[in-house]
Amino acid sequence: MPEKRSPRPLDLTEAHVAKVTRPVADPGPSNRFARLTDQDFDTLATRMLALNAGNAFWVFAYGSLIWKPAFDHVEARACIAHGWRRSFCINMTGWRGTPEVPGLMLALDRGGACAGVAYRMPKDDPHGRMVRLLKREIATEVDIPALRWLTVRAGGEQFRALTFYCTSATDPDLVRLPLATQAARIARAAGHAGSCAEYLHNTVAHLEALGIRDSYLWQLQALVAAEIDALPTDGS
Repeated sequence: MPEKRSPRPLDLTEAHVAKVTRPVADPGPSNRFARLTDQDFDTLATRMLALNAGNAFWVFAYGSLIWKPAFDHVEARACIAHGWRRSFCINMTGWRGTPEVPGLMLALDRGGACAGVAYRMPKDDPHGRMVRLLKREIATEVDIPALRWLTVRAGGEQFRALTFYCTSATDPDLVRLPLATQAARIARAAGHAGSCAEYLHNTVAHLEALGIRDSYLWQLQALVAAEIDALPTDGS
């Protein structure tokens, strides 16, 4: 894991998050895209493991999987994926947004480099572990092209790690917005799973605690804090 150092205080605080937190009813599963069946997940798990050619099963975390992995692992290592960078570039009308006030989801977009954490899965039952991981992270057919085995580097070693939501040209929800527009949307969006501001706060806070400093997210959290400060008290 990264060597921990004193985190910097965030501009985006828990008080900001509380200001934009609001109850949103769970709309239930969307029928916009074909949902994956148990058989689909089983087939996809077999395919993804075959692409890894029997190598150790690593998962690359760059966002919520850092602070909420929700799976067993036997090792965690600081690493870097070159050629990819964090970006709030997926339009989100559910989960942490609504059709009326859409949010943005964090993904990896082309260019730059991304420091994160690689988790090594236990050796037993790789197929079952892959199925459970896929069911946690994706739900529809359009999500599949965003799955990739990326080459990551940790110290003097490199290895491949499964990564979720690497941007795909076929993704109908891919949007690349100016930073100020991203901040305005993140400051206002919330869904039944919480707010985009909460997600950003959790991600930056945990990265800071690990000594991972992402200049894009650091600038974005400051802009989101300023946006929330300017909102009326009802968060509209």
